[in-house]
Amino acid sequence: MLGVIVNSIAIIICALAGRFLVKGLPARFEEIIKKAIGLSIIYIGISGALENQRVMLLIISMVVGSMIGEWIDIDKGMNSIGIWVEEKLGFGEGNFAKGFVTSSILFCTGSMAIVGALQSGLQGNHEMLYAKSILDGVISIIFASTMGIGVAFSAIPVFLYEGAIALGASFIKNWLTIEIITEMSAVGSLLIAAIGFNFLEIKAIKVANMIPAIFLPWLFIALETAFLAN
Repeated sequence: MLGVIVNSIAIIICALAGRFLVKGLPARFEEIIKKAIGLSIIYIGISGALENQRVMLLIISMVVGSMIGEWIDIDKGMNSIGIWVEEKLGFGEGNFAKGFVTSSILFCTGSMAIVGALQSGLQGNHEMLYAKSILDGVISIIFASTMGIGVAFSAIPVFLYEGAIALGASFIKNWLTIEIITEMSAVGSLLIAAIGFNFLEIKAIKVANMIPAIFLPWLFIALETAFLAN
């Protein structure tokens, strides 16, 4: 769990630094920074999605997963949590939920979160999560400077998500093949690209409702393998 803990702490410390040290830039600088971040995130997301080897699997996973997420309405649930925390702790920023939801999705959907947590749990090798901590830290500074303290609270779902994978690594290692991780990461990368479009304010996308799509390649490939085996 050491890598998971370091990753979570890095997000908190850097988000606080962004909120209280960098905050205060003129509005026009905040606006251009958001656009630059948006374009960068779209590039990162599309680059990762191009690693996909099975296009139809990606499309089916996105469609079915988004329908499941919309039915559950994960976006509403995550925003409700963010709003509840904002009200209870009295931050009064107004964009707490946006920072919390956006950062949580971005930090949890990439392949580094999955592979890094697996390496920590199986081998005690935390190097990938240490590298991810640096990347997440830089992003947290920038995000928190424009979206506020909600970014720091994204450390909670990151800790729970990566921690669950690290602790359960010995149980799931046989079901997480390279192919499955590649396809899951490609879907996650598309969600990252969607976050970039939200930053550009082209059209709001409920990215949280697409989260179930990340795990469907795992299910579909497992079913396909079982079917072919019979």
